[in-house]
Amino acid sequence: MKPKEILCQWVDAFNHADVEIISELYDDNAINHQVANEPVIGKEAIKKMFEQDFSNAKMVCIVENIFEDGQWAILEWRDPLGLRGCGFFQIVNNKILFQRGYWDKLSFLKQHNLPIE
Repeated sequence: MKPKEILCQWVDAFNHADVEIISELYDDNAINHQVANEPVIGKEAIKKMFEQDFSNAKMVCIVENIFEDGQWAILEWRDPLGLRGCGFFQIVNNKILFQRGYWDKLSFLKQHNLPIE
């Protein structure tokens, strides 16, 4: 599959808060680095991260653009509350090996009435 196709599966699983499907898209040794947080390393740790995140807030990814270049798929997104961000996904052998996301954590916490760290 092309990286863009894997990313479309990721968006669908994310929008359904489906931790099982989303975690299966990652390599066992994947790294997910949301720059507002410390990197999360390993498929199981990433699964736990999504379990926690989905339990804290209703998150929706509205795709604005998806670009593909070699092993990389790049996602530009927004959510229904107006938050915007982008994500970079390195996909090797049909698995997400590395992900980096850029978004405004303070705005996210305020929008969802979550405690500010």
